[in-house]
Amino acid sequence: MNAIRTASPVLEELLLGDEPEAWRRLGFEVHPDGVCRVGAVRLRLAGSGVGEGVAGWSLSGIETTDLDGLPTTIAPTEPAESEPAAHPNGAAALDHVVAFTPDIARTLAAFAAAGIEPRRSGEIQSSQGPRQMAFFRLGEAVLELVQAPEPGPRSQPAAFWGLVVIVRDIDAAADQLGPLLGRIKDAVQPGRRIATIRPEAGLSAPLALMTA
Repeated sequence: MNAIRTASPVLEELLLGDEPEAWRRLGFEVHPDGVCRVGAVRLRLAGSGVGEGVAGWSLSGIETTDLDGLPTTIAPTEPAESEPAAHPNGAAALDHVVAFTPDIARTLAAFAAAGIEPRRSGEIQSSQGPRQMAFFRLGEAVLELVQAPEPGPRSQPAAFWGLVVIVRDIDAAADQLGPLLGRIKDAVQPGRRIATIRPEAGLSAPLALMTA
């Protein structure tokens, strides 16, 4: 992949269409207001009223909210400090968020206009053929932008897909979550291991746990 200059704003918050209790059952500490802080990022669990999955995000340091259809709000440049929670499942940080786009060149141009440049970009081989990807450093977390495997009309906007959380001990998390967590396997990233939360957990967006 090609190294590209980066000047990334910061991901402050993700808005999720999940009920807080679903995340509590997975061993996350959730505040009474529905906010679950994982590392430096707030996960706002607002229920189905905001839609399904990742319904939006809040970034600081951006110049526009026009990010090719990704629902975006501008966060304060210096948000109020808050200590990360101590999660029973060992969650330590948000590793990355995944978004798909039918037209990666268009989405990259929208990000550039907002002052967001990719750190890496390139092509991978998949079962659907070659796919373009780009990675953006947004503070503690990363956005992984992927060319949709079966794109519809190119006029369709980009859309969020899922997220990956780092846990301190994935084997301990597996023991705690039992059948709610899928099989642990080697991640694409060398030396890391990953497991996906099963649909029975009742989340509306794909969620995986991964080692640091």
